[in-house]
Amino acid sequence: MQPVTVLMVMLALFFFGKSALNAQTHVSVPIDHAVYYLLEQAETRGLCSSLPAVRPYTRGKVLEAINEILAAEPKRFGGLTDGERTILENFREEFSGVKAGLRLRRGMYRFDTDGKNSVRFSGDVGINMETLNSVARYTEEGKTYTGTDTWGTFYIRGDVGEQFSFNVDFSAGMMKAQRVKVGQYDTYATEMQPNSTYSAEEYINRPVETYSQPLAFFPYTYQKNWDGFMFNLGAIEAGNMEGWPNDYSIAARMVSEMSGSVFGDMLLIRFGRIRREWGAMTPGNSLVLNSAARPFTGIEANFNPAPWFAYSSVTGVLEFDNVNDIKESSMTFQNAYSLQQLELNYKSYFHIDFGSAAVWAKRLEFGYMYPLLDNFFYQNFVGDFDNMAIFLNIKAQYPGLGKWWFSFFLDELEIDSMKYAFQLDRHMFAYQTGLQGRVPFLPFASLTLGYTKIEPYNYTHNRNFLPWYGKNLMETAYVNSGACLGYYLPPNSDEIKVRFDIHPLSRTAGHLQYQLIRHGADYGRHQVDGSSLISELDPDGRSEKISLRKNFLNDGAYQWMHIARVGAQHTLKRLPITFFGEAGVAYSYFTDISENKYAYYNPVPEGESPRTPALGDYLKSTAFIFTVGFRMFK
Repeated sequence: MQPVTVLMVMLALFFFGKSALNAQTHVSVPIDHAVYYLLEQAETRGLCSSLPAVRPYTRGKVLEAINEILAAEPKRFGGLTDGERTILENFREEFSGVKAGLRLRRGMYRFDTDGKNSVRFSGDVGINMETLNSVARYTEEGKTYTGTDTWGTFYIRGDVGEQFSFNVDFSAGMMKAQRVKVGQYDTYATEMQPNSTYSAEEYINRPVETYSQPLAFFPYTYQKNWDGFMFNLGAIEAGNMEGWPNDYSIAARMVSEMSGSVFGDMLLIRFGRIRREWGAMTPGNSLVLNSAARPFTGIEANFNPAPWFAYSSVTGVLEFDNVNDIKESSMTFQNAYSLQQLELNYKSYFHIDFGSAAVWAKRLEFGYMYPLLDNFFYQNFVGDFDNMAIFLNIKAQYPGLGKWWFSFFLDELEIDSMKYAFQLDRHMFAYQTGLQGRVPFLPFASLTLGYTKIEPYNYTHNRNFLPWYGKNLMETAYVNSGACLGYYLPPNSDEIKVRFDIHPLSRTAGHLQYQLIRHGADYGRHQVDGSSLISELDPDGRSEKISLRKNFLNDGAYQWMHIARVGAQHTLKRLPITFFGEAGVAYSYFTDISENKYAYYNPVPEGESPRTPALGDYLKSTAFIFTVGFRMFK
């Protein structure tokens, strides 16, 4: 959205009629909040109107949906049970306003006053805390690892009149997430060699250190929650800005937003740095903008004039990953991000959304900021310098029984060779399909089965020389602060996931989950090209080179991970504390192929000497993992 347009719309928030949500706040509800699961279940049962596939929702939107669910007439497969009604009423109380004054049970002070010109000014000033602690025992090596992620937060949020809201969260935390170096990975395929078209300085293999998943936590669950850098305890000085908490470390973070609604709450404008999830057919499963992605600062517009139609757009600035230091790491990462999504619904039976995304090197580029001009088309107007993607989500459901969905994310393809999409690396895409069914006679219980496949090189992009950045090679992969904007698994992976959720009591929730994750080795002698977010697809001979062909599970070493876990959370009735925890096992091993077969997929270029990737052991491991934590005033 253009800056002038943004200014005009934000000013409009103060001048349109008094038709908003009766002073209910427009501040967002964090995307990891448990209420999203309940809203999803109610929507699947046909107890509320179709909900947008753009999260987070505002507190007012959540209250509106809960009230609609509580007022819904019983459907073919029954309405709410008394226990389910109590669960929703508890959440309604959490998001409802309270009288002014000190509220110890919520850890806040509420103010409410008439400001200038009789414009109401109200809000909350408060604190909250969350801690996650984990321990893992690895049987093969006989070692135990511990980790923690503990944060205290001070916040102020409020409403100015009926149309405008704001929120500022500042947090300080201590964390430890030990990981170990497992080897090196080559950014290009083994056969890649410079030619006359591309300079040797631009397209060369770079050996990059590869690290394990954080050892104390379940694989692919630990999220980077600090901003920019941290200090290891005992080395708190400007020269020791660390990039990862291998030891106990401290850090700070800050999220904030300004948001408002106009046209009878049809148009929401949000400007802020928050976590988002778009295009998820069930929470946490988006291929385009996942809840596991890091927050970024952006201007967002959500237009939802009717239950059957919604259009959303966001443009923001992405953040670098502090791999080396705060200057060197950011030198080659100066990116912005634009995403547009159109949603259509047919009653409670069918949903489709589609759109385009762009990771683009920062400059004054009005086309990507303008919400009514497609990102994919716009690149053709200004030149091929940016990373484009398109996506599609389809969902069909029968209210009261369950739903089926299919999601597709397309990073790059070649039309002439589409019939070889599963054989050539140049076809970079991801897809997901899943089923979710209601479990009858159990409160808010569901069973979900999903399969996700991330093809090699998907979410990656070549580093390039860009006209406005001189001699620096700029990175434009689909990442923010080192984490993928899309799905939480790396390229060249697949996942089978089965999950059972239940709310047996009004303040208690539980789950069981099993995952089978398979991933091409991103280190070692038989590493598989295209298996890391730092992979770069050779721009030369993409459809001809044997080394740029893929054969999932059969073109190198692959890691297999069986992960089973059970978890629960319980909120105390008389104290503002929620306890949560998980226990389970993660069993990992590798499959490999012969030297001759590996040589077929990684041939030595004519006239060149063999280049053997750095060695790394493909080990088996069994980890018993236990996590426990609590939230206070949150």
